[in-house]
Amino acid sequence: MQTKDIVAQFIEHTRAQRFDEAKALLVDEGFEYVGPNMRFLDPDDMLSYQFGMAAIQKDLVLRHLSAEGEHAFAILDFKTYFEPIGDVRLAVWFLVKDDKIQKVETFYNAAVVENMLGGNLPSVE
Repeated sequence: MQTKDIVAQFIEHTRAQRFDEAKALLVDEGFEYVGPNMRFLDPDDMLSYQFGMAAIQKDLVLRHLSAEGEHAFAILDFKTYFEPIGDVRLAVWFLVKDDKIQKVETFYNAAVVENMLGGNLPSVE
């Protein structure tokens, strides 16, 4: 399967809150998620965090997805029910090896997310 297809499936599973299917696209060993204010080395920890965000998720809109080799880059709009904050624009880089996502690095305005969660972001070293 192509890198772009794997990442598109992962995004769709995340959008639809099918976290078991999303997890199946992640490596078991050597996984890493890096965001502006958090880091996860275990896919279950990252997906637990995403599951917690599902309560405020109105939609996850894929605006753009491109891939070259084992790298993919997506622009997403995380639309929320949390009206005081609104929506969060995400830029996400993926590294795919052997048909599994090994690394995810997300770029967004961390202050918006911290305010949305009352400053209680998970810290995983």
